[in-house]
Amino acid sequence: MRRREFLRHVTLGAVAAAAAVQWRAAHAWVDDASGVDPEWWNARNFAPVATETTGERLRVTGRLPLSLDGLYVRNGTNAHPGTISPHWFIGDGMVHGVRLGDGDARWYRNRWIQTNELSRDTGLVGGGGPPSLTDGYANVSVIHHAGKLLASGEVGLPWELSPVDLSTVGVYDFGGRLRTSMTAHPKIDPATGQLHFFGYWFTPPYLTYHVADADGALVHSESVDIPASTMIHDFAVTERDVVFWDLPVVFDLDQLDTGIPFTWRPANGARIGVMPLGGPATDIRWVEIEPCYVFHGVNAFRDGDTVVVDVCRHDRMFAPGVTDSGALTLRRWRVSTGRPAFRFSDEIVEERDAGELPTRDPRRVGREHRFGYLLQSHRRGDALVFGGVAKQDFVTGRREVWRTDRHRQGNEFLFVPDGPGEDDGHLLAFVHDDRRDASDLVVLDARDVSAGPVASVQLPVRVPYGFHAAWVPTS
Repeated sequence: MRRREFLRHVTLGAVAAAAAVQWRAAHAWVDDASGVDPEWWNARNFAPVATETTGERLRVTGRLPLSLDGLYVRNGTNAHPGTISPHWFIGDGMVHGVRLGDGDARWYRNRWIQTNELSRDTGLVGGGGPPSLTDGYANVSVIHHAGKLLASGEVGLPWELSPVDLSTVGVYDFGGRLRTSMTAHPKIDPATGQLHFFGYWFTPPYLTYHVADADGALVHSESVDIPASTMIHDFAVTERDVVFWDLPVVFDLDQLDTGIPFTWRPANGARIGVMPLGGPATDIRWVEIEPCYVFHGVNAFRDGDTVVVDVCRHDRMFAPGVTDSGALTLRRWRVSTGRPAFRFSDEIVEERDAGELPTRDPRRVGREHRFGYLLQSHRRGDALVFGGVAKQDFVTGRREVWRTDRHRQGNEFLFVPDGPGEDDGHLLAFVHDDRRDASDLVVLDARDVSAGPVASVQLPVRVPYGFHAAWVPTS
């Protein structure tokens, strides 16, 4: 198999990957109580939109906070007309953005990311030449750092976008210094402004750690020794540490025909590694844990000699012949790093309606946090569909929830700060209304989540369910 064809199979969307097994049938749109569309990713609001749209003078219900002066932009898959996606998390990247300012919603735009894959699909350029790290859809997340807006996929290099109009600037390799993939969940240290990120691959080195300084220059890269090619979708940092979870979802060529080239292999082992922030990777220490899978962490921090990590934990993922991932629970992991002991403990924070796709105050990344915000879901007949958001208080254990009605489905919520407190800010997400077959950008006050939206921006089109978002402030 040519590497280009292989990359078409492995450019996984973060949200979809988290949902692909546990929610494979459950996230389908159900027309009646008797069944589920077997190709739900091509139906209703999972289906791609066919055109790029620009809308201005958007209608606002409620009052947009004046503090929201910038661009909300979210990534996701959107197969180009004439192409067929084999699953929700494989397809051309498309960003959707809403520009807010002075209490108004100035414009909405959706734009395909003009990657090499899109160019080949549409015939915009010739597809000749050997495949490279520029292959891939850049369809998972968007990152704003050092004045750059980057779109990233599960594998491959990121692509730079213009925050002015969401047009594609081009592939971005940090001035030629980035020579591995950039996976979709970088972390910005709020104290230093440094960008910490990693890439995994299917041949050695399987895992590489990177640091870019506050000005966006790539200043450090080194491989982290792991024994096999495992799917590491996310990681965590503290003010002193990098935390990797190396879990038993292993690259498997035999699974390519399924569209997901990974398999659940608990014999490979499961472990958490803690290494110094900035390296060296040779100082990483590992502790074995019970096999499980984690796509997304909420946050991590230091408590003396203990590293605390809050994660969304699945019992398993991509297990052959199994149609679900078992229980999804919100967990607090503790790794005691004192010498010579290196111990692990695991606490269930929330077992029922735990939630996934978490967000938090970006100023608390790597620091002790009190709150996390998680996407909820609800049932429609035999199906489980996206819902509202839960605010988890990790100190008191209290949970505050905004629930959508049966006609509206949310997506991942993004926290945008507007004051000094940890929950001083707003939560933004696209919410689809199937009665109108259109979407709104909803804004919730993070201090009073259960009150529901303080404002909704009515969009001229629907926004298909997608993945991760970023906030680009005006200044």
